[in-house]
Amino acid sequence: MVLTPPIPAASPDAVNLHPPDLRPVHQRIVASAHEEAREGGHSLTFQAMGTNCRACFSAPRDIARQYRDALLRWVASFEARYSRFREDSLISQINREAGRRWVTLDPETDRLMALCHELVFLTKGILDPTSLPLIGLWNWKNSPPAVPTPEQIATAREQVGWRKLQRRPGAIFLPSSGMSLDLGGVGKEYAVDQAVLLAGSMGVTGVLVDFGADVRVAGLPPDGRPSWSIGLEDPRKPGSTWKGLTLRDGAVATSGDYFRKFEVNGRRYGHIIDPRTGEPVHNTCLAVSIIAPSCTQAGMLSTAAFVLGADAGLKLIEAQPATAGAIVTESGIHLSRRFHEYALA
Repeated sequence: MVLTPPIPAASPDAVNLHPPDLRPVHQRIVASAHEEAREGGHSLTFQAMGTNCRACFSAPRDIARQYRDALLRWVASFEARYSRFREDSLISQINREAGRRWVTLDPETDRLMALCHELVFLTKGILDPTSLPLIGLWNWKNSPPAVPTPEQIATAREQVGWRKLQRRPGAIFLPSSGMSLDLGGVGKEYAVDQAVLLAGSMGVTGVLVDFGADVRVAGLPPDGRPSWSIGLEDPRKPGSTWKGLTLRDGAVATSGDYFRKFEVNGRRYGHIIDPRTGEPVHNTCLAVSIIAPSCTQAGMLSTAAFVLGADAGLKLIEAQPATAGAIVTESGIHLSRRFHEYALA
């Protein structure tokens, strides 16, 4: 299995990216890993991509060991290549070339850029991978927190806009210095999907992958039940669930800003930014959960519906085939038509 596709030779006007050092990331993830036998199968937990990760799966011992090792290697490779918090990641290298040169992309990175393009198209710009200047401006981790001025917001918005970016097969160019990419809106969900596909390719008969509460399942649970059970966290009472779901093959992703937030002068500012306004989303939504065939699709819809709000968000969910969702607001819970098909009594 090739974990890092070779980066093709650069065209005359493009710069090649340097493969990042995967070893420290892999060592850190392996050191955090804990595996145990549970309910007739295997449970693996570890820390990666800044969140808690978990995989529960059914497989003979030798296949389980091979999948565990391959999964940890793949996740380490993905984080090292695409985390904006690593100076040597491919994303950081692309961002440093903004306003300077075209950058040659390897096949996987090229596919991720195509996925970002689809995300922008399907959400009509509600989600935009070039929103990093705004994300940095509204940094909820700042101490003390601060609300940017209208002038600062306007300046940051000038550096945001996927349609400003230039692409061609195997290469990308950020045309203005200050533009930057962040895969936070799609990367973790994409990683969940790839981890499930990896399991299937290695003979794992049933798997649940959970990266930071973005979940996808395939096959049967190891305890013999006919489907997997997944709980939806209650944003009004974090740590408890408001509803359980049953799922055989598919994904569940939840978007909310009830954890990552700050308050100034009595107003709450969450971490989810609306690139159309340049400000954090400020509506009555607390959390949106989406059930979809893939985690990538579920994550995209959950964030987009959160930004749109309950009414428009439900219309977006209803317009998508094979999806269902629930929007928790300050005043109640709004369910799509198909949600009851997955809800436990």
